[in-house]
Amino acid sequence: MFFKIQKAPKGNLAYLIDQTTQLDETDLDKSEKAYIAQQLKNEAKMCSINRYTHQIYILFIDTKGAEWLIAEKMRKQGAALCGSLNQLKATEVHISNLSTQKRAAYFLAEGLSLANYQFLKYKSNAKKIAHSLNDIFFTNQSITVKELNELQTIVAAVCKARDLINEPLQYLTAEQLGKDIQALGKEGGFKVQVLGKAKIEQMKMGGIMAVNSGSILPPTFSIMEHRPQKFINKAPIVLVGKGIVYDTGGLSLKPTPNSMDRMKSDMSGAAVVAGIMYAVGMLDLPLHIIGLVPATENRPGENAYVPGDVITMYDGTTVEVLNTDAEGRLVLADALHYAKKYRPELVFDFATLTGAAANAFGDVAMCTMGTANEHTKQKIQSSGFAQFEKVIELPLWDEYGQMIKSDIADLKNIGGPTGGAITAGKFLEHFTDYPWMHFDIAGVSHHISGKDYRPTGGVAMGIRMMVDFLMNYGK
Repeated sequence: MFFKIQKAPKGNLAYLIDQTTQLDETDLDKSEKAYIAQQLKNEAKMCSINRYTHQIYILFIDTKGAEWLIAEKMRKQGAALCGSLNQLKATEVHISNLSTQKRAAYFLAEGLSLANYQFLKYKSNAKKIAHSLNDIFFTNQSITVKELNELQTIVAAVCKARDLINEPLQYLTAEQLGKDIQALGKEGGFKVQVLGKAKIEQMKMGGIMAVNSGSILPPTFSIMEHRPQKFINKAPIVLVGKGIVYDTGGLSLKPTPNSMDRMKSDMSGAAVVAGIMYAVGMLDLPLHIIGLVPATENRPGENAYVPGDVITMYDGTTVEVLNTDAEGRLVLADALHYAKKYRPELVFDFATLTGAAANAFGDVAMCTMGTANEHTKQKIQSSGFAQFEKVIELPLWDEYGQMIKSDIADLKNIGGPTGGAITAGKFLEHFTDYPWMHFDIAGVSHHISGKDYRPTGGVAMGIRMMVDFLMNYGK
C-alpha cells in the first residue's frame, strides 16, 4: 500500500464530514448535496455518487462516545470503503478530511489499508483475486507528514507479522523464522543475532531443548536489538515472543479437527515482537529495545519429552512435565531468564499461551498479568483502548502459585482444571526478577473468519497497541 499527500485531489474521492454544512466544502452540485443530506437523515454513514469517471464517497463520522470509540468507528468505515473500492476495481482513493476530527483521515486510512491485506502466496490465481486498491492519497489539511510516515510504518509492520503467522510449517521452520527476522532487521534497521541448536544446548536452555526433543528440525533463539545513538530509557525494554512454529501438543497430542489445524499460528507472539521491532526501527524511536524469540515446533517424534519427565530449566529450576501441550511456557521461561542479563527496565512477553484465555475473552481482548507498576499498566490500558486492541488484567495471587507446586520438582508445568491462564502466568513469573507484563493472545491471534479490518487468518493484534505505548513512553 502506497501513501502520499497530494495537493489537488483527483480520481476517486472520499470526504469525511461530521456536520452536513461541511458538504458545502465539496465539489458536489446542488442536487447531489440534497441527495446526500437526505441519506444522512436516514442515518446512512457512507454514501456514494457515481461520476462515471470516478466515485465520490461521503463518510459521516458518528461522534457519539469516547474518543477511542469514535476512532474505531472510523477504522470500520475505512474497512467498508475498502470493500466498495475493490468491488469497483479502483486502484486509488483520495481522502479529504472536512470534519472537526483532526485525525479522521488517519483512522479511516488505517482501517482501509489493514482491511486491504491479503495473503496470496499459495494461491494459483493470485493475480486474478488480488485487491485492485494500491494507493491512498491525502489532501494537505488531512494528515501531517509525520502521521503519514507513522501510518505507513505501522501498517507495514502489521502486514509483515500477518504474513509470518499465515505461513505454514513447511516454509516457516524455526530456522526460517530466524532468517525472516534477520531480513526484517535489515529492512527495519535493527540488529539480529540468531543462536542455533548447538549454542542453545551449550547454554543449557532446558525448556527449549525439551520441547524440541521430539523434532528432527533444530530450534533457534533470535535476539533483536534497536539501540539508537540517544535513548531515553535508563535500561533496555525487552520484548519476548513465543515462537512455537507448529504445535501438535507433543505426546499429549491435541485432538483434531478444530484444534491442530490452526497451530501454525502458535508463533503469533514471535510475529508480534518482530513486527514491533520493525516499527520501532523504521520510526527510529529514542528507546533501547531488545526482542527475544525462542523458536521450535512441538512434535511427538524422535526422543520426545513425556509426561512425568523432570527437566532442568536455563535458570536451574526443575520442572515436572505433566502435559507436553503446555510447552509455550517452557520456552518462554528460558527467554525470560535470559532477559535478566540486560537488567531491564521493563519486560513484555506475547504468547498464544492458553485455551483458558481464549475461552474467557474470545477474539475481543488479550488478557494480561504481571508485576509492572500501576503507571505502566494504566498506560498499556490507554494504548489498548486507543488502538482498539483491548487488554484485561488478571491477578497473580499467591493461591495460583500453589497450584503449580510439584511433589517431586520445584514446579509442574500445569495447574489444575481451573485458572489455567493465571497459573500459566504464575509459572512465567517464577523466571522474572524485573517489572514484567505477560500478554496471552491465544484468542486474538488468528481469526477463522474476517471481521472489519481484521482478516481471516493471522491478525497480529498487539503490535499497534505496543507501538502506541512505546511512542508515548516517558511522556
